[in-house]
Amino acid sequence: MADVAYLPAGKRELTKVQNRQAILDAAREVFGELGYEAATVRDIIRRTGLAAGTFYNYYRSKEEVFAALSDDGARRFAPILKSLRGKGAFDTFVREAIVAYFEFMADEHMTWASRRPAGEPQVIVQGETPEMAAVFAEVKAAIEDAIAQGHGPVSDTEYMAGACIAVAREVCDRMLTRRPIDTAGAADFAVRMILNGLKGLPGGAH
Repeated sequence: MADVAYLPAGKRELTKVQNRQAILDAAREVFGELGYEAATVRDIIRRTGLAAGTFYNYYRSKEEVFAALSDDGARRFAPILKSLRGKGAFDTFVREAIVAYFEFMADEHMTWASRRPAGEPQVIVQGETPEMAAVFAEVKAAIEDAIAQGHGPVSDTEYMAGACIAVAREVCDRMLTRRPIDTAGAADFAVRMILNGLKGLPGGAH
């Protein structure tokens, strides 16, 4: 493969995008087959067909690749979440957002998370990336809109958004370990937990 640095600017950028996508696609397959703990950078590099030096131009470790996979999912889900805002009552938004998220994750059959070996410890991305921050901001904004319209408790919207996301993420993670994957049942459980929890805050019963 030609050295990216010596390609014309447009071609160079396209090659970077293609290389990065090749690494992410390979990582999905490797993590899915071997599990995150057992997989190595070398396994990912072999699957891409790229040189080791090319891989390290983009990522320094498998932890960075995993974080990039999480970013990729957050980036693709953010527009879906944004499209649901302002179409109904806050309760409706919460339900539709949770269902959309659970279905989105269930459809990610090529991700290692939905196929990882039974009993493998959950991997947590350290720190908040811009893509994850965008999803958090969207949820927080939806809560603030609901409060401004007189729906939902007047409380700390940062805590509220964090709690909603945490419940959704944890329930979804458990959902992905079960067979068959029951998105409807898991989503309904998460929605009830979130909405009933919000009602327990001061002013939440109104």
